Amino acid sequence: MNTFAGTGALVRLALRRDRIMIPVWLAVFVGMAASSAAATVGLYPTVTERVQAADSFNRAQSLVALYGRVYDPTSLGALSMIKLGGTGAIFVAVLAVIIVVRHTRAEEEAGRQELVGATVVGRRAPLTAALLVAAGTYALLAVLTALGLIAVGLPSDGSLAFGLAWAGVGIAFAAIAAVTAQLTSNARAAIGLGVAVLGVVYVLRAVGDTASPGGPRWVTWLSPIGWGQQFRPYAGNRWWVLLITLGFAAVVTAGAYALVARRDLGAGLLPDRLGPASAAPGLRSPLALAWREHRATLLSWAAGLGLMSLVLGNLASNIGGFFSSPQARDIFARLGGAKGLTDAYLAAVLGIVGVVASAYGVQAAMRLRAEETAQRAEPLLATATSRTRWLLSHTAIAVLGTAALMLLTGLAAGLSFAAAVGDAGQAPRVIAAALVQVPATWVLVGVVVAAFGLAPRFVAVGWAALVGFVLLGELGPLFRLNHWIMDLSPYAQVPRLPGDALRALPLVWLLVVAVALAAAGVAGLRRRDIPVA
Repeated sequence: MNTFAGTGALVRLALRRDRIMIPVWLAVFVGMAASSAAATVGLYPTVTERVQAADSFNRAQSLVALYGRVYDPTSLGALSMIKLGGTGAIFVAVLAVIIVVRHTRAEEEAGRQELVGATVVGRRAPLTAALLVAAGTYALLAVLTALGLIAVGLPSDGSLAFGLAWAGVGIAFAAIAAVTAQLTSNARAAIGLGVAVLGVVYVLRAVGDTASPGGPRWVTWLSPIGWGQQFRPYAGNRWWVLLITLGFAAVVTAGAYALVARRDLGAGLLPDRLGPASAAPGLRSPLALAWREHRATLLSWAAGLGLMSLVLGNLASNIGGFFSSPQARDIFARLGGAKGLTDAYLAAVLGIVGVVASAYGVQAAMRLRAEETAQRAEPLLATATSRTRWLLSHTAIAVLGTAALMLLTGLAAGLSFAAAVGDAGQAPRVIAAALVQVPATWVLVGVVVAAFGLAPRFVAVGWAALVGFVLLGELGPLFRLNHWIMDLSPYAQVPRLPGDALRALPLVWLLVVAVALAAAGVAGLRRRDIPVA
């Protein structure tokens, strides 16, 4: 039988399953790009103002590390899209990993791929279908993003280049996810490994962009995110970079196909270690079992976030280079000098990491539904383990895991920043600023747990809530929404530390909301059927 037989049917099946998820993500990306461009168009009406803003931006090593470099100071498009070209590419890459793993490794883990494979479906058809869905998604993203940017007044050629830059990042990470799906034996580990690779390539891009003219700027070319920025939308439009992205994707995809032929269905090339015949006393509990199931994923997330935090924390010491002119220095001093802007930079970085840690919390809490649909929960609950203990074991890992990620982020960023400025007292301030993000991440975990207990078919509402809260923070000020609407986001309640005063009451309310949501999930699970909702 042809190894690609049945690919078309699997593509149609994947599109049907993703008929809500993919359009929502596309709407979010296109809306963010168009809204950001529309808000910036009127800020720099003259070339002189654009040059001054771009030069100031490029002098701040910390901002260049976070977002990238403005390659044409005279270009309004290059200036307006610099933020989304850097941090926006992260979310583009995450979506690619989710799509590919969802339709490959997750299907094998759930046992559905074995049933499908018993029909007229070739060995390589599932992977091919997942990659085609991802490629089609990003081709559509490129077109829609370009149309959105053109609609708000940016040049058409640069808009298309920006759309292709995003699409290139997505296609590259779809290929990377195709490999991680072959290496691991479960979807969580595959996604975690993909996120770890994302953290590494983001750091490589940051190192290359912040290097001196005689330094290792070539490191940027080792990163798919760096390739996206080297398209240089609105600043020369390097169309040929797309050949690098597509060549990389072709080579990595070929490697993924080779790995498919070398492993058994349901197994990963990184073998699971055999355990002892009987469990140790420390493993004879639902919490210990949950930890065993989650630990590989958590360690992958920790590796990626820890490495990124080390670099960004070190670069915070250079924020004072953002202003060079006497007038700018005067404004700089009034705003609090280097300390004020450094604190603002650290608060922004830790806020972004808080959102990423929330994504881990959502993924970890959704493990409950995966255990149920795979029918592994029912045998466990047939023992002396109660429903409440089982649910709380996975919830505890999600809650403690997000807290551990933020603590690690604070330690990495705080220690690297303290070492750069020669002030050990800075580390505790940064650690505290990271930990205040934790209650907001727990609200997202609570949303998933409540959905699992009350309406398990809709646990994906956790992703929708995460995206919605991020959009409120990003687009709310642009559209001048009422403050009470923007305050619906838990991230809006987090004090912007370091720098701002610590307000305990909003954090307490976030904890109350998270506990209430989790309690609703526990009550719902105790009253519904297992495994059918």
